[in-house]
Amino acid sequence: MEPTISVIVITYNQEKTIGRTLDSILMQQCHVPFEIVIGEDCSTDGTLAVCQQYAKKHPDTIRILANNPNKGIVDNYFDCILACRGRYIADCAGDDFWIDPLKLEKEIGVFEQHPDVTLVHTDWQYYNDSTGVVSPSPQKPFTAPVTCGKDMLEAIVTQTSLPVIHLCTSLYKADVIKNALAHDETMFRNKEYGCEDLQIAFAMAQQGNIAFLPDITLNYSHGHESASSSVHSEKLYRNTKRFTELSYQLAQRYDIHSEKTEAYFSQRVFALGMHAFRLHEPSLLSETMELEKRWKVQRSNKTRLLFAVMRHDVLWSCGLRLRQAFVTVKKLFR
Repeated sequence: MEPTISVIVITYNQEKTIGRTLDSILMQQCHVPFEIVIGEDCSTDGTLAVCQQYAKKHPDTIRILANNPNKGIVDNYFDCILACRGRYIADCAGDDFWIDPLKLEKEIGVFEQHPDVTLVHTDWQYYNDSTGVVSPSPQKPFTAPVTCGKDMLEAIVTQTSLPVIHLCTSLYKADVIKNALAHDETMFRNKEYGCEDLQIAFAMAQQGNIAFLPDITLNYSHGHESASSSVHSEKLYRNTKRFTELSYQLAQRYDIHSEKTEAYFSQRVFALGMHAFRLHEPSLLSETMELEKRWKVQRSNKTRLLFAVMRHDVLWSCGLRLRQAFVTVKKLFR
């Protein structure tokens, strides 16, 4: 039987968590058939072996796309999309897991009632992998049952640290994303952008209405190194740059310009400047100033002050010592 839903699982070096992810998908109670498409990206640990064990137990449900060599998250994800056989696509990252066995059932029900909806997403919560503690996600900007997608485009472009639509909670129409990918492959496949979820959320909102369910269906793992979060300032700098460049391209291409977008790009320049400041790396200051020009950013007062300090090495070194002292004191009073 052909699946109605395809669930994408992108995984790399997640031997300890991939089984938890797959179990959370296999527990789904849904009246339509679904498949699981695993994009295993040439892991160096035992991730592939774990996936193969699950595929052996569930040969009619699980397909593995075992990459060799490593493709990276962007090509891995979109190659999985092209391999999906379902009319709808969901995804769950290899370190996250669903906690509602009716997640897919609830979402497919929305599509059956609202044919003009292109994507359904839900609420979610943080899960600390180190402690097992759960905590609520921040308040969502669009909590109406159904929202016109075009009303969400600016918010999707200007999201900073948290997604307007968390793709790992979503179910979306396969034909819409496949058509968008065929129409503008560069926007989706460009590795310089370093992500896949922003483009997908934007494309789905541009093509129809977006539905939201208030149910918490996902534990979003944190407290560990991952593709979307890093404890290293240089990686954070590169990730912030890539993400902001993608936002800039979308804003330019679809003529999304407002006080909110101006404030967003100004904030991102300051964030890049702070990453460069912490690294004490003059070349990154120059790079940030070039990006400021490229993104046509009006320099804010706090960015002006930051750049002034970073132009003088003695001031820069003193600033770093003051910051370290502040961080130390802050930890003492936690």
